[in-house]
Amino acid sequence: MISSDSDKTTVTHNETIKEAIPTLAGTIAATLADPAADRFSEDDTQFLKFHGVYQQDDRDLRKTGKKYIFMVRMRLPGGVLTPAQYLVCDDLATRHGNASLRVTSRQSLQFHGLVKTGLGPLMKGLHGALLSTLAACGDVNRNVVAPPTPATNGVGIQVHALAREIALAVAPRTKAYHSIWLEGVQLDLNDPANKDFTDPLYGKIYLPRKFKIGFAIPPLNDVDVLTNCLGFIAIADAQGGLLGFNLAAGGGMGRSHGNEETFPRVADVIGFVTPDQVVQAAKAVITIHRDFGSRTNRKHARLKYIIADRGPAWFREELERRLGFRLEEARPFKFDRQGDAFGWHEQANGKFFVGLFVETGRIKDTEGRQLKTALRRVVERFLPEIRLTPANNVMLAEIAPNNRAAITHLLGEHGVDVERQGSILRRASMACVALPTCGLALAESERYLPDLITRLEGALAEVGLPGEEITIRMTGCPNGCARPYMAEIGFVGKAPGRYQIYLGGNEASTRLNRLWKDNVKESDIVGELRPLFAQFAAERVAGERFGDWTARTLWSEGAPV
Repeated sequence: MISSDSDKTTVTHNETIKEAIPTLAGTIAATLADPAADRFSEDDTQFLKFHGVYQQDDRDLRKTGKKYIFMVRMRLPGGVLTPAQYLVCDDLATRHGNASLRVTSRQSLQFHGLVKTGLGPLMKGLHGALLSTLAACGDVNRNVVAPPTPATNGVGIQVHALAREIALAVAPRTKAYHSIWLEGVQLDLNDPANKDFTDPLYGKIYLPRKFKIGFAIPPLNDVDVLTNCLGFIAIADAQGGLLGFNLAAGGGMGRSHGNEETFPRVADVIGFVTPDQVVQAAKAVITIHRDFGSRTNRKHARLKYIIADRGPAWFREELERRLGFRLEEARPFKFDRQGDAFGWHEQANGKFFVGLFVETGRIKDTEGRQLKTALRRVVERFLPEIRLTPANNVMLAEIAPNNRAAITHLLGEHGVDVERQGSILRRASMACVALPTCGLALAESERYLPDLITRLEGALAEVGLPGEEITIRMTGCPNGCARPYMAEIGFVGKAPGRYQIYLGGNEASTRLNRLWKDNVKESDIVGELRPLFAQFAAERVAGERFGDWTARTLWSEGAPV
């Protein structure tokens, strides 16, 4: 169903090709089978996203001609991997990618640096481990995120079960994924069964844009739940039993420079649903996005714009109409922090987990820290459950108490010191991938942020604030994959070597920051922030965080923002 603001003459090209080939097959299989082809057509690059694949090129090499490479992203509800699955991913990254794994901001893994001939073997290898990339990207629901910390009570177990149930319930039903990647067969696009295929949830043309679902368990907001299109906030009783969820809708980070119609937004809390209503509610919200999202302007096609334009009251009424029942009123809750647990911690079942810092999310070996090798050897020997976090880190769980010392020693042999995993400022940072692989990047991020953190630590020490925790997030473009608009300090790439600086997010990750400086050279960033750090050190009230101080000081009436 095309929304009322669209018609056949004005819909975007993406809508046209989805309607023409609703199986999402394109000519992907034919191109895979062609040894002379090193890339896919422009239309097929859009279809590839639904299969979890992005066609890219190494931007460091553009002066000598484009070298086409590919990124593959898994769909991994809740970010949980078995030991065997992780070892398969590690092996596939070494054999077909650039020998690194990237933990994403939605609890998944990305493989970078593949060439076309490696796509088929990698996809078959993932399938053999009961893993999938279908719907990791594209105009469908993306990976469902859930709290990464191992359960301390039954609520956590139920939440992860529901995350997996929703992911399965809203997955697209096209046969093209298996046909292309497992059978190597190009679907006959003229076959009526393929030409007229209609997905039972998404319809023939799927969603106007991507859709994101997240679960959170207060008081810890470790998934940034209010940045999702649809969030489920767990509500427990006094005994720790799960009563249900507050349903929040309309969050999202993406925006475009110079386009005031695009903006980041935190979700509105709409009402309360019981656990048995969660899947039905998720499907209903997705269909609202499907039916009312813009098909004519992809930059204004997210669910957040529907709710911003029509209002939360309209959204609730429309959701209740589709559900066939009224939502209960939202229950009281409070988030007081976000972030991951590092080091050793005991689980509710008496076993232990260890949280490991992965700087900018890149699992790789460097001269001083062989993290990729260390993880592989720990997983091979001790068989822990692997949990990926939305903050780009890794947790190893379900570890017997008597194995703690041996794991600590093995990690230490590879330069991974469990007790000293980077500074507090570094552990609170995030960066998107950006250059050299992301085609949208305007500036550096993953490769630049570690050095910037070092310089910012120096500036903080100079003003008497060594060891101060400040959430810092950087992206190479305004799309916001590392959620910079929720950080106490957010850096957003605007041009090569230039960034916007946003200030004022909070520890609970429930408040948007605001633009402070619009076009700052990377060489000037520390100089711009140092006076602010000094003022903060002099004026803060006891226990006040930098984000709260900047919001109080810079957002006050008449203050520049």
